Amino acid sequence: MRKISLISFMMLIVSTSTFAGGLLTNTNQHAAFLRMLSRGATTEIDGALSNPAGLAFLPNDGFHMSLSIQSAFQTRNIDASCEGLGLNKYYEGKASAPVIPSLFAAYKMGDWTLSGFFGITGGGGKASFDDGLPMFDAMVIGGLGAQSIPSNAYSLKSYMDGKQYIYSVQLGLTYKVTDWLSAFAGGRMNYFTGGYQGALKASAAVDLPSPAGGTIPVGTELIGIDLDCDQTGWGFTPVIGLDAKLGKLNIGAKYEFKANLNIENSTKVNSLRMIGAAESELADYKHGVNTPNDIPSMLSVAAAYEFLPVLRASVEYHFFDDKSAGMAGGKQKHLTKGTNEYLAGIEWDVIKRLTVSFGGQITDYGLSNDYQSDTSFSCDSYTLGFGAKLKLSEKANLNVGYMWTTYEDYTKTSQDYINNGTKLSGTNVYSRTNKVFGLSIDYSF
Repeated sequence: MRKISLISFMMLIVSTSTFAGGLLTNTNQHAAFLRMLSRGATTEIDGALSNPAGLAFLPNDGFHMSLSIQSAFQTRNIDASCEGLGLNKYYEGKASAPVIPSLFAAYKMGDWTLSGFFGITGGGGKASFDDGLPMFDAMVIGGLGAQSIPSNAYSLKSYMDGKQYIYSVQLGLTYKVTDWLSAFAGGRMNYFTGGYQGALKASAAVDLPSPAGGTIPVGTELIGIDLDCDQTGWGFTPVIGLDAKLGKLNIGAKYEFKANLNIENSTKVNSLRMIGAAESELADYKHGVNTPNDIPSMLSVAAAYEFLPVLRASVEYHFFDDKSAGMAGGKQKHLTKGTNEYLAGIEWDVIKRLTVSFGGQITDYGLSNDYQSDTSFSCDSYTLGFGAKLKLSEKANLNVGYMWTTYEDYTKTSQDYINNGTKLSGTNVYSRTNKVFGLSIDYSF
């Protein structure tokens, strides 16, 4: 019993990314991304993040700024079945981030451009499983069943909430080396903050003798777990980039180095109680414990071409080296490869003041059964986005975009479902949905 409880609950972590991008990285920060997706060769203000070297080709000297607000809504569901445990249940998880701000800024003077960016580059919301997770039920059913307590003799109540945010501030300099070539160097400071709250109570009714005769039913706690843990950490990401503007063709490239990031527990409640045993704690969530949560290196290469004065298109490739980024429990070792993303977008100036656009993205992770878990799972996907840019004046633009992601279900079949040597086979089908809406105001002065 004790071994089962500790193994199951030492993984009370939920990944709550509500963005496009790699396993731990958010790439969509501006409504221009939502409406077109491929922005790695842009020379507009959103390039402060997606193509900072391209800011050398901003149309005018002076200040350029943009404020972007996004709203993201996601579901994370698990369809669990284990015949040997009598488990057949659908678990629904919801993650939302109603307001996600990002700020872009640049000051161009001749061949030099100073730029900055602020945004949530990882995580971005709160995920809630109001009915717990399959591992909760499996642990209790299997553990108490081993003590000859049938599943209909006790009740189980559980829930879990998780939230993660990585706030980032980036600063850097772009230099126009020649009339067609520019370079960027800078860095991004990342601050991680997260929190995990969970509770489980398994109880059984027992009959005690009544002074008046007969018996009185009492509920007795068999297993109890309570957790309230906050986590924080810092990490630095060096960033370099190049941009080549060759007539109607523009090529942008960016490399973000790995950020070594450890997160430290600040634990308020950490209690594991089991009938017949002394109260203890979940080891991974003890106060002061540090856990690796590196931000992986990322390569972006993109090309944009102007087919007509009113028609432009872009293609792009991303690689996230997730296998080299430290994760809790070393789970990055179970990935088969890093993440590959393929993006494309097109935009058309319908009239002088209105541009419409459309784009797509394919995300291919290196997933494996050993990497996937109830508390942290990913699914390969494709994403579509569309929207428009409205030219409000010579100095101001409004971008509006909508993006949705279609995920491929991941089926994980295990021959030892509760990992306790009983060799009961079971299957979890992991599925997700994601929808993001955003608008941005760009202004130059």
